[in-house]
Amino acid sequence: MDSQEHEVMGQPSALGSAADGDWALIKCVLEKDRKATAEFVDRCAADLYSFVRARLAPRYDHVDDMVQDIFLAAWENLNHYRGSGSIGAWMMGIARHKLEDYYRVRLRAPESIDHADHDPIVLAVPPELLDLLEKKQMRKITWRVLTSLPESYRLALIWRYWENASAREMALKTGKTEKAIERLLARARAEFRERWNHDQAV
Repeated sequence: MDSQEHEVMGQPSALGSAADGDWALIKCVLEKDRKATAEFVDRCAADLYSFVRARLAPRYDHVDDMVQDIFLAAWENLNHYRGSGSIGAWMMGIARHKLEDYYRVRLRAPESIDHADHDPIVLAVPPELLDLLEKKQMRKITWRVLTSLPESYRLALIWRYWENASAREMALKTGKTEKAIERLLARARAEFRERWNHDQAV
């Protein structure tokens, strides 16, 4: 698997494992210890960048700002860290909330998802579409197709299937109706399938 594919489908690695001394490290950071702060950033940055890049692709111009927002939120909430899990797991929780905010803001933007009159007739989702996200050998093509989709389609699919958000949850957080979100997902899946089939035929 190449590095690009790893980023797209990757999950946190070192971030997810508990590390000895996490609580002591946080205490030192809170005491403004520069070495501890540098260690904190070094420990988390690489996996955070990989995790965020995978979910914002191909909008790599937003990655730096997103990671900075995650670290800023961490600095502001370090005193809430209780050591019940690893620093990495705690940071990943912040990252997920920030990414969810990103999806929510962009899918709130007024566009055609609220207008059903011109919706195409969309067949039931083929089971093989969801299987694509699970099959290692298909990841490269899946990556290429996803990054070619309009942003609202791409983010909706990532939020729904990679982050396991329900259509109802997406609706509540974007201010859309659940029916509007379901229409958006249906169109996104149909567009994904069409582009996938075209890619395979080329």
